[in-house]
Amino acid sequence: MSRKKRKIKARKTQPDNRYSSELVRRFINKMMLEGKESIASRIMYRAMDMAAEKVKKPALEVLNKAIENVKPVLEVKPRRVGGATYQVPVEVGERRGVDLAMRWIIQFARLRKGKPMFERLAGELIDAVNGEGSAIKKKQDTHKMAESNRAFAHYRW
Repeated sequence: MSRKKRKIKARKTQPDNRYSSELVRRFINKMMLEGKESIASRIMYRAMDMAAEKVKKPALEVLNKAIENVKPVLEVKPRRVGGATYQVPVEVGERRGVDLAMRWIIQFARLRKGKPMFERLAGELIDAVNGEGSAIKKKQDTHKMAESNRAFAHYRW
């Protein structure tokens, strides 16, 4: 059996109800736990409203800017050559970059403690828009790792 992965075509997601945006729907789906979509969407909408109010910009613009700031350009993937495994820097595709950005924002919002989830998510979105916070640090660490392993870029295939 071949070890090579087949490319799976990404399914189209339906836009969300409030903003008619596919990106918001994908964010809600990523945030959802145990199939509780109504709770996830309520948290998302409250967080977007709160972030938009603090940044004084439209909610969709805040979300787009946050994801754009957190989205990585490079990442490292392990490649086995001979007996050694090298961390090879590769460019991140558009969809994967957005998915990683959403995942990191949600992950670091969940790690914040002491407030309701919508406030934690709003805080993480605001930090991402301002170019600070844990999700931005994760992006910088990923880029730093790719930069330090640039010598192995010729193993990319």
